[in-house]
Amino acid sequence: MSRAFLELLAREASAVEFEGPIIEARARGADPAEIEELEQAKVAALKVRALLKRRARREAELSALYDTAGDLAALRDLDAVLEAIVHRARQLLATDIAYMTLHDPEQGDTYMRVTDGSISAKFRALRLAMGAGLGGLVAQTAVPYSTADYFADSRFRHKDHIDEAVKEEGLVAILGVPLRLGQRVIGVLMAANRSARPFHQEEVSLLASLAAHAAVAIDNARLLQETRNALEELSQAHRTAREHGEAVERAALAHDRMTSLVLRGGGIEDVAAVVTDVLGGSLAVLDDLGRAITGDVGELDAGVFEAAQASRALGRTVRRGDLLIASVDVGGEPLCTLILRSDDADERILERAALVCALLLLFRRSVAEAEGRVRGELLDDLIARPDSPGLADRARRLGVDLGAPHVVVVVKHGGQRERAAFWASSQATLRHGLAAGRGDEVVLLVPGENAGTAAQRVAAELSASLQSPATAGACGVRGGAGDLRGGPRGGHGGTGDVAAAYVEARRCAEALIALGRAGDGASAAELGFVGLLVGDGRDVRGFVDRVLGAVIDYDTRRGTALADTLSAYFGTGGSPSRTAEAMHIHVNTVTQRLDRIGKLLGDGWLEPERALEIQLALRLHRLGHTSTPQTVGPDSI
Repeated sequence: MSRAFLELLAREASAVEFEGPIIEARARGADPAEIEELEQAKVAALKVRALLKRRARREAELSALYDTAGDLAALRDLDAVLEAIVHRARQLLATDIAYMTLHDPEQGDTYMRVTDGSISAKFRALRLAMGAGLGGLVAQTAVPYSTADYFADSRFRHKDHIDEAVKEEGLVAILGVPLRLGQRVIGVLMAANRSARPFHQEEVSLLASLAAHAAVAIDNARLLQETRNALEELSQAHRTAREHGEAVERAALAHDRMTSLVLRGGGIEDVAAVVTDVLGGSLAVLDDLGRAITGDVGELDAGVFEAAQASRALGRTVRRGDLLIASVDVGGEPLCTLILRSDDADERILERAALVCALLLLFRRSVAEAEGRVRGELLDDLIARPDSPGLADRARRLGVDLGAPHVVVVVKHGGQRERAAFWASSQATLRHGLAAGRGDEVVLLVPGENAGTAAQRVAAELSASLQSPATAGACGVRGGAGDLRGGPRGGHGGTGDVAAAYVEARRCAEALIALGRAGDGASAAELGFVGLLVGDGRDVRGFVDRVLGAVIDYDTRRGTALADTLSAYFGTGGSPSRTAEAMHIHVNTVTQRLDRIGKLLGDGWLEPERALEIQLALRLHRLGHTSTPQTVGPDSI
């Protein structure tokens, strides 16, 4: 009898099959004692069967835990390990779904990390507040909880959004155990069924064991990632230190080359050549006004100069597109700017090159200032002490030929004394002349004969340099016997020396300012009748010829009376009819003569300022400062 049950046990028969021997015995009419014995054997066999099944299940659980431990030892991918744990939890507990939530320290709740068997997107995106729902209760208390019927269980707080997600997933029975690291809960591992079922203590223990493995996996992965991050940071720091060292060495070598060039007398062009040789690309060096000293990088817009200003403020190179810009200032004033067109270059080398170029410019400026002081002292002596001995020799040593015609230019500026004096000194050196700063003005003595042109050029260029109006007056001086201390002025009339020319030039500058022409330049000749007042020569004939010469010449050649008609016209208040009465001619004749005068004098001859000069020239003409035209009959035109 017992043998039949042993065979059933051996082939792992189902529980129903253990009723077979008893049914057979009853069918053949066995006595009650035999049937009772079979009943007892069946009960014993079922107990053995249940024990074997539990052991098999325990063996499977231990195998799963062993496999999980093996996965943790390999630990290549945290996601894969956690998915394996959730999948095994579902298989071992024979549930419809298993899932894991992790704690979010920033939001203070838990979120779905891994699911297995889920069919609801809403459920997979669920977040559980601490203490809310079964999972939130486990996370808050760090104690396992299970429920055979979730919606009928009142031990935890039900939340609408949680219940909706659970209902959409179709869950009824749920078991949750905490994921713990020491005393800290980092999440919850859960298994659930879509039908009511109780969870036994063995199942709770198994899920807790898997949760412990999951917690270890998460912590190990965190530590491993931190280690990898630390190694990567160390590796990056090593690479950065090596690259920095190489860059410093390259910059030092380039700096040595540039310094050696400067010591051998090289200039900014040589420094620029070193930079392009080391860094490649194209380089331009700009002066304090943004003008190119050497090189060309194409057209530059306002953004480049804003970047140069930022470079001076920050004390380092600034990138703008494919341009690297390094600029240096002294006392808040820009000194030089280096612009390199290159996609990738060492900024340190460009910064060192900018400093070397700045030092070269400062040296040049110092030399220019020293030479400027010498030239300024000579010009001061020519103006204030023209009888001092040795002036010609001093000028010759400075490369100034006092025997040639020169122009004295006095420039009134806005008070930027140092900048204006430096500009004037540079101009004097370039043009083999002299320059001196005197209060709110600078004085230049430069070779030339056209005082008006020189004044206009100086006013325009210095205004651009100062970025504010600079007003220039000029007066020509003709050298004599190699010495400008005395002698007639050439081309502009009158006599006098440099001191007298300085006085007249200064009066011209002051007259321009008084006339509202600040920023302009002129000599006495360009000031019209005002020039008669400020000029020492009082070139009346030149003034009359310039204003009225065309009319006077016409009268002389044709024998007409245009000058007299013009005088009568102004004398009668500009009335043609009264002019005709005064001259005893027909009014049509007056009209014809005025038309001829208009053609000779040009458009605008009746404008107030021009008319005033014409009337003054007519009065001077009548006073005998020009030849008197031939008198003709009243009907001549």
